[in-house]
Amino acid sequence: MVVIDPGAWSEPEALTGADAVLVTHEHGDHVDRTLLARFSGDVYAPTGANDLAALAPIRLGVDTAVDLGGVTVEAVGGRHAHVVEGQRVCVNLGYIVDGLVYHPGDALHVPDQAIDTLFVPLQASWLKTAEAIDFVRAVAPRQAIGMHEGQVNERGLAALNHWLSTACAGVYRWLAPGDSVEIGPR
Repeated sequence: MVVIDPGAWSEPEALTGADAVLVTHEHGDHVDRTLLARFSGDVYAPTGANDLAALAPIRLGVDTAVDLGGVTVEAVGGRHAHVVEGQRVCVNLGYIVDGLVYHPGDALHVPDQAIDTLFVPLQASWLKTAEAIDFVRAVAPRQAIGMHEGQVNERGLAALNHWLSTACAGVYRWLAPGDSVEIGPR
């Protein structure tokens, strides 16, 4: 099993059964260094994510593909979304898993291939709801699953879920921790 971005707000059991971890970038909400220091599997991270050196990750670059026990992962994108003027923009890789599932990390990079399931950021200091909606429309997945909502209370999450489900032609849904969804070819 491959886990993407087990960060500070992930559930404690996030790495249970994991063989490998993919980290999109070095921010704490995407990588819990303490949790990963105890992880016995392989950790993959972007080349240039120098703050993660202590984890001794296997480095990936843009357009790199890797086979993780029968699961093919392609790294795309390259840069974190701009947050505020004067702040360094770190590297950020999005990951396309088996050509079906796309996790963009903290970026809105639109891949060059058809995507079945898109994980779409819902809230961030760098993101407007309209940008999330435009991202879903640009990627045009069969289904989009909300993520990156850790700083949103229940009322805010309900509003975000309403906006995305209404504006994204019925492809959007949010999954509570522990819920699952069927993923398959388009």
